[in-house]
Amino acid sequence: MAARIITVAQQKGGAGKTTLAAHLAVAWARRKMSVALVDIDPQRSLAAWHALRREAHPNGADLHLSDVAGWRLGTELDRLRGRFDMVVVDTPPHAETEARAAVRAGDMVLLPVQPSPMDLWATRPTVDMAEKEKTTALIVLNRMPPRGRLQEAMLEKLLEEGLPVAHTRLGNRVAFAASMMEGKGVVEHQPRSTAASEINALATEVIATLKGRDKRR
Repeated sequence: MAARIITVAQQKGGAGKTTLAAHLAVAWARRKMSVALVDIDPQRSLAAWHALRREAHPNGADLHLSDVAGWRLGTELDRLRGRFDMVVVDTPPHAETEARAAVRAGDMVLLPVQPSPMDLWATRPTVDMAEKEKTTALIVLNRMPPRGRLQEAMLEKLLEEGLPVAHTRLGNRVAFAASMMEGKGVVEHQPRSTAASEINALATEVIATLKGRDKRR
């Protein structure tokens, strides 16, 4: 079966795109799925994490990194689709040409949204881009506080606007960053942690959402 291409996109920088991409990739790899990473963000944070991973854990869950961007991106994604189960694309902020190409090629666009008005305001244009390209979009509430009404207020606002929101929410947990500092995903670094449970739940939800979409077609 051809790979599922998961494009992680958000017009606002600092929303947690790279962290989300890395942890989901490891979660799927731990399920014996073949996974490729594509980093088209000029900051190259996902590529840097992948290099650390290869150096520190050469026998860990294997993740392929593709270093192709620009006009060759579409061809590369087509090639990876035939070789892997999952392809995870980390995109630059703003609606740049490469980000649009990755959204167009994707089976799903994941949009991490932090609990801030700026993240909320930046979400609609990215969802609109996905809809224009006929790509399934799913918003992931990210770095949510452990208590208080903020996350419920965020959820209410998103649902009022008719935006697609994942059931799984990711908390503001040190384990996400700590595991990446070790070149790992949180499901490897702290497999019994709440953070690992959240990532595993989101990995399952993404696959289930895609399967549900396929049945409706």
